[in-house]
Amino acid sequence: MKVSSVIFAVIAFSMLGVFGFAFLGFYDVSASSPHGGFVSWLLSTTSHASVERRAGEIDVPDLDDVALTLAGVNDFAGMCAGCHGAPGREPEAMGQGLNPAPPDLADSAAHMTPAELFWVTKNGIKMTGMPAWGATHADEALWPVVAFMTRLPQLDSSGYEALLADAKGHGHHGSGEDDADTGADQHNHAAVQASAEHDHDEPEHDEPKASTDEESHAGHDHQH
Repeated sequence: MKVSSVIFAVIAFSMLGVFGFAFLGFYDVSASSPHGGFVSWLLSTTSHASVERRAGEIDVPDLDDVALTLAGVNDFAGMCAGCHGAPGREPEAMGQGLNPAPPDLADSAAHMTPAELFWVTKNGIKMTGMPAWGATHADEALWPVVAFMTRLPQLDSSGYEALLADAKGHGHHGSGEDDADTGADQHNHAAVQASAEHDHDEPEHDEPKASTDEESHAGHDHQH
């Protein structure tokens, strides 16, 4: 009976400590503060084991088709490169601010199976910023990305740019331009258009202003 009382007391104090830790806000949840060594190890180990377990039953299609790779490189540029970077390209601002930092997918592809890459792409990873692309994309739309990622470990920056040039029109993001370039072009076009409209409207606004000033002076002189 005494032993059971001690065990109960330990469990009770442990639960009290957990709830106190949670409700008193001692843990820093900011993305600018990295996890400690033990927490990083625990989360990483849990994630890898979870992905490996769940990807074991996935049937992998033939990923050697060149058309599949060409579609995949465009989709990779539109869906992945912004956070993970690409050969010769750094991650964009959003990717640089995530914690944990998004991994280099060339490194991931070197030690993960295609089934594991597909599972992560489709289902995402909780509390990492990695979205579940399966919520908006069918499986057939995700396998091209996986096909391309399996070739990432052998690609340098020139090889990546060459693939992008050859892949225009392929895949769901097949414009031949990455999202950042497209957004910049749209912004510049809008700015030029707005400037042109402003220049066109200026003479019409200046004349009434001048007329108003003249009427004001005339009225002032008339009062004198």
